[in-house]
Amino acid sequence: MRISNRKRVLVTGGAGFLGSHLCDRLLKEGCDVLCVDNFYSGTKDNILHLLANPHFEMMRHDVTFPLYTEVDEIYNLACPASPIHYQWDPVQTTKTSVHGAINMLGLAKRLRAKILQASTSEVYGDPEVHPQQESYWGHVNPIGIRSCYDEGKRCAETLFFDYHRQHKLEIKVIRIFNTYGPRMHPNDGRVVSNFIVQALRGENITIYGDGKQTRSFCYVDDLIDGMVRLMNSSKEVTGPINVGNPVEFTIRELAEQVLSKVGGKSQLIFEPLPQDDPRQRQPDISLARSALGWEPRVKLADGLDQTIDYFRTLLAV
Repeated sequence: MRISNRKRVLVTGGAGFLGSHLCDRLLKEGCDVLCVDNFYSGTKDNILHLLANPHFEMMRHDVTFPLYTEVDEIYNLACPASPIHYQWDPVQTTKTSVHGAINMLGLAKRLRAKILQASTSEVYGDPEVHPQQESYWGHVNPIGIRSCYDEGKRCAETLFFDYHRQHKLEIKVIRIFNTYGPRMHPNDGRVVSNFIVQALRGENITIYGDGKQTRSFCYVDDLIDGMVRLMNSSKEVTGPINVGNPVEFTIRELAEQVLSKVGGKSQLIFEPLPQDDPRQRQPDISLARSALGWEPRVKLADGLDQTIDYFRTLLAV
């Protein structure tokens, strides 16, 4: 018999950028949180402030191996999400997405627990449809250098829906678009952190391609709000649901915004575009608005201020 009425929530990848913010949010909502991470791309620094909380527990574990615990809900965020990290060991990246999904779905099946998969806009590949709706099947290279992540996440979605159909498991699938904010890794190779770190160090800003390719940047607090809303939505809402900022910017516009905020004498330099790098990325969030009552609230200029302050403090240490 349970003594506490607190919801018990497992967050895989909980020491990562998004995972640590999710742990913060769940604790504020009165949950008991079990954070699971193997620290491949996550870091203890992201959760140090939580370790003294009696309702937070940290477990070092790799989700490619089975996990046995008792929880009410599972957020499956475990997987390196930046190209530098996921291309370093592409076989392990695919195993994390696929074996990790199988293990977490197996745990959810045993417990009859609700489970959310952190999927990605990368399932759309280099899209031929713009903006991207959930009904679009994508344009993905299955054998390219990004395929370990793109196809791994696509296979994970397949597994989630097959468990839903075959075992009547309650699932939620969120497709996350470019997200930024405090606790991003300074060397993760993502465009926002790259530009900010280079500008703060007085280095030239490296733009890959001509800078006309577009992205849509969602502040981390908005993203986590969308994720929690999806988990708490009615049983009929399975997703996949796009969660991201529909306001589109070119990469050059982002670089110029960062430079104007940081100051200094950094110049823009241009390098060849990496293989299979998407030319456009913008979510259609009509479904998130109608099913979750969600849309982003933080403007890019305000979110960049918070992120720049974080990196300025981090780099000064």
